[in-house]
Amino acid sequence: MTRALNTAVACVLMAVGGCATLPDARFHNERYAAQAAKFETARGALSPARSAAIIAELKRKSGDLDILDKQIALEQEIVGSPLVLGNKVELLQDGPATYEAMFAAIGGAKDHINVESYIVEEGEVGNKFADLLLARQGQGVQVNLIYDSAGTFGTPSSYFDRLRQGGVQVLEFNPLNPLTARTEWLPNNRDHRKLLIVDGRTAFLGGINISSVYSTGSSGRGREAPVDRKSGWRDTDVRIEGPVVADFQKLFMKTWEKQKGPALIQREYFPALASPGKELVRAIGSTPDDPFSLIYLTLVSAITNAEKSVHITNAYFVPDPQLKKALLDAAGRGVEVKLVLPSHSDSAVVFHAGRSHYSELLSGGVKIFERKGALLHAKTAIVDGVWSCVGSSNLDWRSALDNDEINAVILGREFAQQMIAAHAKDAAASTQIELETWERRSLVDRFREFTSRLWGRLL
Repeated sequence: MTRALNTAVACVLMAVGGCATLPDARFHNERYAAQAAKFETARGALSPARSAAIIAELKRKSGDLDILDKQIALEQEIVGSPLVLGNKVELLQDGPATYEAMFAAIGGAKDHINVESYIVEEGEVGNKFADLLLARQGQGVQVNLIYDSAGTFGTPSSYFDRLRQGGVQVLEFNPLNPLTARTEWLPNNRDHRKLLIVDGRTAFLGGINISSVYSTGSSGRGREAPVDRKSGWRDTDVRIEGPVVADFQKLFMKTWEKQKGPALIQREYFPALASPGKELVRAIGSTPDDPFSLIYLTLVSAITNAEKSVHITNAYFVPDPQLKKALLDAAGRGVEVKLVLPSHSDSAVVFHAGRSHYSELLSGGVKIFERKGALLHAKTAIVDGVWSCVGSSNLDWRSALDNDEINAVILGREFAQQMIAAHAKDAAASTQIELETWERRSLVDRFREFTSRLWGRLL
């Protein structure tokens, strides 16, 4: 429902407004090698000598002297801010495990809770979420919530009124009703982020909204799942502790300020942070306010510079020409490019528009798998076994140009191995699409793909 609503809103806006453009990754890729990577820890920025020593140690442990160095330098060039050391990252798969970790963190909050979510739905999960937030608010923990107006279109206003009455500060992102807009009316700019920050020390992010459709995970019966009610939703989040949480906090507060929310009640939003782990992490946010999407540019550049492998799992795949070229070029130079995509979707238009690119990708050596037994909603990527990305961003025009998105990039082999294992598990639960078989698909399917592709820029 929400994808269809967004498409309809986009059609109206595109008729009266200009079009944003995608960044040219070639410009950045030609410059990255000259950059010396900079690092931050819980105690602040490190000296150039110490940063160089860290790279040398990472390279020594990686076993591939050039690949990790290349991705670190590339990441530095694109985003510009220092990479953050000393973080602990936990991979969370599907709704049950993610909600269990989230609810435990909320229950243990002592100072504040900041939430930013595209969808917040009434139901078993949504009501438990609200109850927990209200309980912590009642104990003196300040709760601040940003929800997207389009994503919560079907959620009754009484749900948010109850939170407000309990003391929670609630902010509606870009209201669809122009009479309630606090800033310029921008119905096509949606907040697609899924972010939870507890006490400024722990952050959760990924593809999981606050909705009961996730309550069954990747198997079993989803009470509210559209399309295939016998399957659950397959999704991925991460739980992060450490210095990089401050960067996610800054992104949340920037959105609150941009949307002209009420003054945040004073709390310790930026506590002194320890280094509980060894992971090298970068927080990346994107918004149409920026000159271009840093998330999109980071991914395309990582693919463009891949030497061994590109493993992608994504729910909504409608590639623009530059992304498709990056995938085909990588496959053409011998890189293993494997895409795990949905076998069914809550958006038929997006699903068939994505399938319209299969023939060209398969002909170019890209391997495509369609996930069975679950409605795939994850948004992850692994490049060369050293560069991992988890977040809210889909591989479609809307995520690159129209949405506020948030991702985490994790550099290093240890976490990448967990990601590779998850990708392999999804591929094993999928049907591989073979070119010869695909070319024999029905005329009805071809027509659906052709007509859906016409909407590509709006999806």
